[in-house]
Amino acid sequence: MVVHKRRKSVRMRGSKTHGGGSMKKRRGSGHKGGAGMSGTGKRADSKKPSIWKDADYFGKHGFHRHGAREKMQVINVRELDEKVDMLVARQAATKDAQGCSMDLGKAGYNKLLGSGKVTRKLNITVKYASQGAIEAVQQAGGKVTLKE
Repeated sequence: MVVHKRRKSVRMRGSKTHGGGSMKKRRGSGHKGGAGMSGTGKRADSKKPSIWKDADYFGKHGFHRHGAREKMQVINVRELDEKVDMLVARQAATKDAQGCSMDLGKAGYNKLLGSGKVTRKLNITVKYASQGAIEAVQQAGGKVTLKE
């Protein structure tokens, strides 16, 4: 009866190849062909039919820009003043006795710029706005609220 058998890694201490034969054998994942789904169709249809349905298996697809900036969809206060009626018709803005209230995010814009003049009272909610745009809207009696 064997009471204690030493592990192979211990028994092979001092031997150059640990029982693996020649130095060029057992070098890593490359020796067995790779890791994961290796051998899936470079030669002889070995596993190719199993991956045909996965269109993204072969090649590289797309990229991720780390630290990419948000794409700005801008509108000037002059254009906004002209498009108020259209935005009300599209239900991106509402008219009431105090003026017109709108969320520019619903209209597809995320930044308000200050070129032009405002002729009516506007209450605007937007993610970004320039200082000139805020002043132009306030001079007409409106208000700009920045979203977080």
